[in-house]
Amino acid sequence: MKKPFMAVLIALFVTACVGASIFAIGGAALVNKNVVPASNSPAQASNASIVNSAQQTDQVGQLQGLISQYQDREQQLQQELAQANAQIQQDQQTLQQVQTLLGALQQRGLIRLTNDGRIVITQ
Repeated sequence: MKKPFMAVLIALFVTACVGASIFAIGGAALVNKNVVPASNSPAQASNASIVNSAQQTDQVGQLQGLISQYQDREQQLQQELAQANAQIQQDQQTLQQVQTLLGALQQRGLIRLTNDGRIVITQ
């Protein structure tokens, strides 16, 4: 009962840590003012800007792909968490039913619970 819940929590924590680090790296890259100065030649400057633009487009595409992957993973983990919570509720209902049954059997004198947790059938 606790193992799937803990596994989901750990997976969520790891995913959150990785996602936060990706956003931190992306933010640092956006704010970075240390760039290579453009050349004095208009042709070289034009070529450099095309290359830089292509590299930035590739990087943006890669980051968008990563974001999409993490969003898919987050949705999957949320579904797993919802399933785990539903299982916990079912298990709690089952436990309550068993406790009610044991209490009824004990009240009728059919069973006796010992101090060490054993159940003794009295008839």
